[in-house]
Amino acid sequence: MSKIAVIGSGTMGNGIAHVFAQHDHQVSLIDTNDKALEKALATISKNLDRQLSKGVIQTEEKESALANITTHTELADGVKNADIVVEAATEDTKLKLDIFRQLDQHCPKNTILATNTSSISITKIAAATNRPQQVIGMHFMNPVPIMPLVEVIKGYKTSKETTHQIMSIAKGLEKEPVAVNDYPGFVANRILMPMINEAIYSLYEGVAGVQEIDTVMKLGMAHPMGPLQLADFIGLDVCLSILNVLYEGLGNPKYAPCPLLVNMVEAGNKGVKSGEGFYKHLSGSKDLIVSERFKN
Repeated sequence: MSKIAVIGSGTMGNGIAHVFAQHDHQVSLIDTNDKALEKALATISKNLDRQLSKGVIQTEEKESALANITTHTELADGVKNADIVVEAATEDTKLKLDIFRQLDQHCPKNTILATNTSSISITKIAAATNRPQQVIGMHFMNPVPIMPLVEVIKGYKTSKETTHQIMSIAKGLEKEPVAVNDYPGFVANRILMPMINEAIYSLYEGVAGVQEIDTVMKLGMAHPMGPLQLADFIGLDVCLSILNVLYEGLGNPKYAPCPLLVNMVEAGNKGVKSGEGFYKHLSGSKDLIVSERFKN
């Protein structure tokens, strides 16, 4: 299981490629956009430099990791020899189903097809292929090089052998894999997203302000990041998408997204990625500055 293909070179994709390459796997990083691939390699190099400065890796390990990565703009070319494919494209059901149909066509018959989806049904994705027993969820946490958890999601037809192989390879990446079953939101987001949604409701209903809500959760519950800050970091559009999956999949009104969240996403205030959400996010600054809209 030494040849890995990663689909998508965004934040999650380049992080996944980084971790596999750092652990001596040959990685094909695939994206339709040449500039996105260039940016991904620059990000990986920068993050390796950060590990180097902290003594986590040595210079030769950085050089080896970068040498382990090749880039491709054609999916068929990038996956033709892959032992495992990890799809990390945009969280869009139609897009993912199309990618998995292509993967099923172009990958060797024994290739395991994994998805980094944070909420979309593994069973539904697997049904788009002729190898559902070899389709599985491999949900890394952001930032991938730092966060130890990998949520391994078993689809309805995922085989025990596939699950065992993915659990084993995750451990080889010095991660802590946890196997869960394929239901809306899995475990991580089924618990996390309602908490974030309730924090947004608390703001929406005037219970407290942005900083107050986040401070209560950081100091009172020992969370390293408050739920509103975390929502900005994840992306408010992603939070909305996952809440909709939970709401539609479980049919329970407790998962209905807060109207404030819906409005913010529709207005283009998506958090860090757009420069503003509950906080203002200035390039190069780590200061927490509450958005003007939410200041008293």
